Amino acid sequence: MLTIKQEEFEELKQFIYKNYGIDLTKKKHLIEGRLGNSLAARGFSSFREYFEYVYNDKSGAELSELLNRLTTNHTYFMRENAHFEYYKNTVLPELFNTVSDKSLGIWSAGCSTGEEPSTLAMLNDEFFYGKIGWDTRILATDISDRVLEIAKKGVYSAEAVEKFPQEYRKKYMKPCENGYMFLDRIRDNIIYKKFNLMDEFRFKRKFHVIFCRNVMIYFDSKTKLELVNKFYEVTEKGGYLFIGHSEYLDKDAIEYDYVMPAVYKKG
Repeated sequence: MLTIKQEEFEELKQFIYKNYGIDLTKKKHLIEGRLGNSLAARGFSSFREYFEYVYNDKSGAELSELLNRLTTNHTYFMRENAHFEYYKNTVLPELFNTVSDKSLGIWSAGCSTGEEPSTLAMLNDEFFYGKIGWDTRILATDISDRVLEIAKKGVYSAEAVEKFPQEYRKKYMKPCENGYMFLDRIRDNIIYKKFNLMDEFRFKRKFHVIFCRNVMIYFDSKTKLELVNKFYEVTEKGGYLFIGHSEYLDKDAIEYDYVMPAVYKKG
């Protein structure tokens, strides 16, 4: 297994932080564990040689694979379910009564393999069934090409949906060769795009709801605060931000108002 020299680690750490906001300060052993064996098997003699290969790959495929290796992308259906209950019982009725143009702005930022936006799409479908004229499409973004390809297919193993509420599985999924697939009306209501949260936000409209859960665990305090401020600027007045329960925001340092654990609102 290749070992990473301190100067190589510092270079990688600075490159990833500058371009993606991910803090690898305490991840040296993780990097060696996730990359060391595979790089040696591919014929690289050092991390330095591998970095040069990544930098010179104009397709961006190697950089995308590197990001896949460095981030966990661990998610599952109904994760932190209290958020979905609040979204269904409080947020959607509120939006129904206040959004005059019947066009929702919902963003799943850091959507991973699609479990979160798919769940939101089902809740939207259930709530707005029979309510004519509503645009409930969801923007779902991630920096990983690999997880976005999985998400776009909308196919999940029987094990992945085992704890999924049976009424939703029967209503919104159908059996397929590899497990279960979401119906077209769910998949077609989600727009998947590759997006780096460190880039400038240039959206045509603001969002009523932003889900960015268990993404900021990779960021230091400065990067996290800068990102939350960017979210705030693209949130509609009265809109919501949902973060992960393991993530902490200093209530005195942000513009959002605290609503409940890991839920904030723009007053």
